[in-house]
Amino acid sequence: MQSFKKKRVAYITMMVFMLLFVAACGSNNVAPSLEEKPSDAESVPASSPEPAPTEDKKTITYKAANGDIEVPINPQRIVVDSKVYVGYFLALGIKPVGVPEEALHNPYFEGMVDGISSIGEMDSSLEQIVSLEPDLIITITRSKTIEQFEKIAPTIAIEYGEKDFREQLLDFGVITGKEAEAKAWIERWDAKIADNKPKVEAAVGDKTVSILQPSAKGIYAFGHNYGRGGEIIYGEFHLKAPEIIQKEAIDSGAGYASLSMEKLPEFAGDYIFTSPWTGDASQQEDMYETNVWKSLPAVKNNRVYQLDPKYSNYSDPVSLEAHLDLVLKSLLP
Repeated sequence: MQSFKKKRVAYITMMVFMLLFVAACGSNNVAPSLEEKPSDAESVPASSPEPAPTEDKKTITYKAANGDIEVPINPQRIVVDSKVYVGYFLALGIKPVGVPEEALHNPYFEGMVDGISSIGEMDSSLEQIVSLEPDLIITITRSKTIEQFEKIAPTIAIEYGEKDFREQLLDFGVITGKEAEAKAWIERWDAKIADNKPKVEAAVGDKTVSILQPSAKGIYAFGHNYGRGGEIIYGEFHLKAPEIIQKEAIDSGAGYASLSMEKLPEFAGDYIFTSPWTGDASQQEDMYETNVWKSLPAVKNNRVYQLDPKYSNYSDPVSLEAHLDLVLKSLLP
C-alpha cells in the first residue's frame, strides 16, 4: 500500500510538472497578488451559499467561481492555498494539512497551526501540495495554478471580498460539515458586537475614523472589507469615515482608495489607525515625519493607533477577534 501511494504521488508529480511546462510556454504574464496589495480584480460569477448534495451522498456540488465543483462530504485533508482563508478553517476547529508559509507565523493563529505543513508561498509548490494528498484545495480566483490544482484534487476558487466574513464562514461550514460550528461562532461574535457597540458609539460619537497606510506608491485609505479592522470599525460599529473615504473606498465597494500627501488632511479622521506597508523598500516612516502628518488633529490629540504592519490585512474570523480587541482597547476609555 505504501509503495502504491509513492508511485501514485510520483505519477501525479510528473503530470503536474508537465502541466506547468505547457502553461509556462503559453504565457509569461504574472498577475499581482490580491493578498499583498490593493488591485482591481476581475468580475467573476458568484459562488453558491448552499452546496447541493449529489444522489450518492458522497459529495456535494459547490458552485464556485471556477465552476460546479464536486466536493467530498466532510473532507479530511484540506490544503488552503490562500493565506486569507486559513483562519476560517481554524475557527471551525479544522486544521488544514497545508497552508502558505506566512500563515504559520501569524501571531493571531498561535497554538492553532502546530503540525500544519507549509506549502511555501501561494502558487509556489505544487510538488509539496501533491505530497500532502489533499481531498480539497481552497484558493482564490487570481491564482495562476487553478487548472493544475484541479488535476490534484477538487479545487474551489473564491473571489476575494465577494462575500462578507459571515457568509464566507457559513459557506466553509457547509462544505466541511461544520455548519453548526460556523453558526455558533457567528452567534458569539454578534453577542460581543452587541455588548460593545453602545460603548464605542458613546466614546466616539460623531467623530470620524480613518485607516491609513503609507507605501512606495503613495498612501492608501482602507474601507470596510480589506482587513485592518475596517470590517469592525465601519461594518460592525458603523463609525463614520471621512466623507471622501466613504465615497471612494466604501460606497464604491472597492475597499480602498489611494491618495497623495497633499490630500492627507482630507482623508484623515479624528481617529487614525495606521502602519507602514509591509515589505516596502521605501522609507515609509517619512510620512510620519512630515509637517502635514504632524499637523493632523488626530496626531495632535494623541488619537493615532498602530496596526500590525504584517498581519492586520488578515480578515478571517480568528484575526477579526484580534482586531476587535485592538479597536476596543484603542477607542474605549
